[in-house]
Amino acid sequence: MDMDIDVFDALADPTRRRVVAALRQGERQVNDLVAAVGIHQSGVSRHLRILSEAGFVTMRPDGQRRLYSLAPGPFREIDEWLAQYRALWEKRLDRFGAALEARQAQQDQARSEEE
Repeated sequence: MDMDIDVFDALADPTRRRVVAALRQGERQVNDLVAAVGIHQSGVSRHLRILSEAGFVTMRPDGQRRLYSLAPGPFREIDEWLAQYRALWEKRLDRFGAALEARQAQQDQARSEEE
């Protein structure tokens, strides 16, 4: 998978991550996000626009309201992209753990032979 760096740029900002965290609880209006994130409405709207352009957020009109929610697609794509690196590190950590266990077993055996 070829990840567009814009996806990571969108999540790099701590305020946008707070918006994403607030949206994990479900659909929210801009005013709800203003209260959750602690910045002005114009700032929240700007961050929502960036998250929407990156595909992380969708908007659904509901009468006079606009409800924002998370779109699962980009998060799945990131997870799939990271999976290849996760597998690599899990293998390396497993080998490291096995080496530590072998070393500990050797040290334990050496101590028991000294006694």
